[in-house]
Amino acid sequence: MIPIRDTTPSKNVPVINNILIALNIAVFLLQMMLGSERVIFEFGLIPARYTVYGWDPHIPAFQKQFAWVSFMFLHGGFFHLLGNMWSLYIFGDNVEDRLGPLRYLAFYLLCGIASGLSHLIINAHSASPTIGASGAIAGVMGAYFILYPRSRILTLIPIVFIPWFVEIPAFVFLGLWFVMQFLSATAASGAAGGIAWWAHIGGFVFGILFLKLFEQLPGTGLTKRVRRATAKKRSHRLQVARPDQPRANADLHATIAVTPYEALVGARKLVNIPSGLQRRLYRVNVPPGVTAGKILRLQGQGKPRPDGTRGDLMLKVLIS
Repeated sequence: MIPIRDTTPSKNVPVINNILIALNIAVFLLQMMLGSERVIFEFGLIPARYTVYGWDPHIPAFQKQFAWVSFMFLHGGFFHLLGNMWSLYIFGDNVEDRLGPLRYLAFYLLCGIASGLSHLIINAHSASPTIGASGAIAGVMGAYFILYPRSRILTLIPIVFIPWFVEIPAFVFLGLWFVMQFLSATAASGAAGGIAWWAHIGGFVFGILFLKLFEQLPGTGLTKRVRRATAKKRSHRLQVARPDQPRANADLHATIAVTPYEALVGARKLVNIPSGLQRRLYRVNVPPGVTAGKILRLQGQGKPRPDGTRGDLMLKVLIS
């Protein structure tokens, strides 16, 4: 299953999430320039350094401590980086939206450290470096699992050579992901093929626990100022609407979301209406000055009537 995007738009530009993605890419390029194997050995998380007395005595104490952070910004290759950053792009913006930039940064780093600790506990004497943002991102996914369980994940499921796109509820998608990590971990006795399965599992679980903790912390004045400055002027151009369909009425009723800025100046949206295995796509013009609760009527786009005519598609405007 390959996630394409979620259907829950963030209200603010995810500044910290974007910085984390950029920093991971920059570190990967630097890693390639300096020599990947050497950098991974020096700055990756190697459990034996902390559990076996006298192992690798030439590494300074500061570097051993720094590795708890540096390991989560290193990657084993381009596709390792791409997969991690794509998942962070999909799930991270919404979690940052809820926590605010400062709490989200602390949350992300703590999830990464906790994932490394989970790996160390299971593989205490391993001399293999553990690297990657997967554990920290697993924490973000754990938080998303709790915060947005009813969101939907547009997912690509390749069947032979035929790509199949399907929307899966977030709690199902992430629940299946967690089960797959657990089964892989138990089958591989902790690690196989260079994948630290228990780091993923630990990151996910600690992400849920840390979310509960961080939600109790009050937001700062800086968070409020950043949110005002980063508030998105426009919502997603492509939206998915699921009509309420009374049996006795040929009209379909759904919602379309716009920002206050779009309500003021107007907007053009693409609205996708699932209908069985088919998906109908409509171009919708939101007029300037629209108010919350306004109904946009698309004539003839509803259910067929016995007389051969069709009802209308009624889109109720939500401003958020």
